[in-house]
Amino acid sequence: MTDLARIVAEVTEEITANAAEIEAAAEAGHDYPPDWFGMAVATPDGALYHGGYSHIRFPLQSIAKVFALELALEACGDQLFKRVGREPSGDPFNSIVDLERNKGVPRNPFINAGALVVCDILVEHKGDDCARAVVDFVGREAGLAEVILNQDVLETGRTGGDLNRAMMSFAKHHGNLHCEIDDVMEAYVHQCAIEIDAKSLAKAGLFLTRTARTGDAEGDKRAKRTRRLLSLMTTSGQYDGSGDFAYRVGLPAKSGVGGGILAIVPQVASIAVWSNNLDRQGNSILGVRALELLADKADWSVFG
Repeated sequence: MTDLARIVAEVTEEITANAAEIEAAAEAGHDYPPDWFGMAVATPDGALYHGGYSHIRFPLQSIAKVFALELALEACGDQLFKRVGREPSGDPFNSIVDLERNKGVPRNPFINAGALVVCDILVEHKGDDCARAVVDFVGREAGLAEVILNQDVLETGRTGGDLNRAMMSFAKHHGNLHCEIDDVMEAYVHQCAIEIDAKSLAKAGLFLTRTARTGDAEGDKRAKRTRRLLSLMTTSGQYDGSGDFAYRVGLPAKSGVGGGILAIVPQVASIAVWSNNLDRQGNSILGVRALELLADKADWSVFG
């Protein structure tokens, strides 16, 4: 057994054994019993280490914003940041207050308002393929023959997205939404509805580990784009818990309310964890603790 396989097994065992205690000590937003936990670690050499319920699919939700941002940056480069900021929000991820302060310019790409503007950019550049752009990208990176969409998330997003539509209307009023609101909404709910398990998510995130410059223009451009994406994951990827997560884990990551977290060790590994129960910031309680343990045991950190 390799060291990494042993570490993944140890972390999975510790999280599973102490799930109730870990969740009881967290600042949780509910009183649910401890849920299942799954973890997977993919490395650039093709190895995959996993433990627990790593085969259980869950909706990607806000983790999809990372993949959407990659496609949008690839399409229009730093011009994107004329329409979306790069600063932590300090407000809830679905707050409309920040749009009013900044005249329709969202604070960062990972709050809902910012993700909707990113989707607007994708609709502009992808045309008729916009609703499937992120779905197909995740499928390619994960090596999936078919990407399953969660029908409940699709339906809820289409029929219950009043606040998201209000954000888009506000941005449109200020000239920062160029496409039809229904088209942007359809692209957004499609990416949120992607169903994936931890093993496939870890593989899908491997492109984010490639931060080394290659010496050729295209490779250097890709590495620069990835570094910038990871910086935003570090500062804004865990909602209002991003600072605490950086302190505890020390890795760029993005969470989603489906219970998943994707974390990256540049040049080394892509990590996916999943457990449904969330803290008050909307991050998986067991997932954050597992990443903290993994980073400590493997001595992984972008800060040293």
